Amino acid sequence: MNEEIEELLHREELNLASIQKRSMAFFIDEMLLSFLLIFALWDSFISATTVEEMIQVTNNFVLEYMFVKIVYQAFFTMQYGATIGKILMKIRVIEIQTLSNPNVVVSLNRGIFRVISEMMFYLGFIWGMMDPARQAWHDKTAKTLVVDA
Repeated sequence: MNEEIEELLHREELNLASIQKRSMAFFIDEMLLSFLLIFALWDSFISATTVEEMIQVTNNFVLEYMFVKIVYQAFFTMQYGATIGKILMKIRVIEIQTLSNPNVVVSLNRGIFRVISEMMFYLGFIWGMMDPARQAWHDKTAKTLVVDA
């Protein structure tokens, strides 16, 4: 781990969030957003008669869904320092420099790179599991850490 980050965590008595907590927060957020998508497209899903038609309905709204994910991540991270999943798991996102909630630019950066990481077969998340500071790609680009709340 970067000595600067290690010293910062020790000085501020912060603990990095565990991989298990982060994974559970991810799962909660994905379930919430998936239910939101299903709710928003309910009429289209009901009229679909085959699995292929359901997939087509989902594919027709993939850009909108990615946009919603970015806005969700950015808004909650900026406003509360955590998404709903992170709040439930009692973890939060902080900027390394300020130790506070990320500002709007940092939150948008984090949200965008999080979606990019998902599109690249979740490689950024796997990176975060192996990184000593547990920083996924979206944490590295935004210069953030996920710590226990």
